[in-house]
Amino acid sequence: QVQLVESGGGLVQAGGSLRLSCVASGTIFSIETMGWYRQAPGKPRELVAAITSGDTGDYAESVKGRFTISRDNAKNTVYLQMNSLKPADTAVYYCNAKGLRSATHYYLNFWGQGTQVTVSS
Repeated sequence: QVQLVESGGGLVQAGGSLRLSCVASGTIFSIETMGWYRQAPGKPRELVAAITSGDTGDYAESVKGRFTISRDNAKNTVYLQMNSLKPADTAVYYCNAKGLRSATHYYLNFWGQGTQVTVSS
């Protein structure tokens, strides 16, 4: 059974840092793109950052220069280093996998359960 398990969320003061991790567990052969989305109360879910299996990254304008996405393909893990955090970054952060090929299925889009990030002013 495939799962995306996030960790690393929490409460931090403005200007601080957090590192999110997401591990894709199960019998996984490949994942085309892994990424992070976030959803604040009353707002739609939005892309934060994504990275392909070839290490091409893409970022939302609001986090460029502050957040860094990376992945370890051998471990099916994606990381999000978040620096200079702002109260506006407060949201539930969701791990996402696109083009996930497991032993039994091909998933176009697969989501984790989410982890809360709260930035206090």
